[in-house]
Amino acid sequence: QVQLMESGGGSVQAGGSLRLSCAASGYAYTVNCMGWFRQAPGKEREGVAAIYRDGVRLYYDDSVKGRFTISQDNTKNTVYLQMNSLKPEDSAMYYCAADPARSYYSCTTGGSFDYWGQGTQVTVSS
Repeated sequence: QVQLMESGGGSVQAGGSLRLSCAASGYAYTVNCMGWFRQAPGKEREGVAAIYRDGVRLYYDDSVKGRFTISQDNTKNTVYLQMNSLKPEDSAMYYCAADPARSYYSCTTGGSFDYWGQGTQVTVSS
């Protein structure tokens, strides 16, 4: 089992920044791929970014490329999502997820992830 807990959400104005954190516990050392997702009210959940355990393989969905950065601190079993140049359309509940068995080149936001956090709310006002 892997437990995930997100933090760092909040309310900002358009153009601002936030950094989300996802702390993993349990068998976190077994996780190959971590991802960030978001879901706005009335919309389907969408992928944001993913990172492989080596910290080199990174994946971003088109909507956030150039604005968001995913990173990790393996000593803390924590994955981060730095969000810059935020837009009102970035407002959503943000979730992190873990897939222990995903292979290197499959570490994207596609497919299913095994473990999910409870989410942290991000609200961007215009």
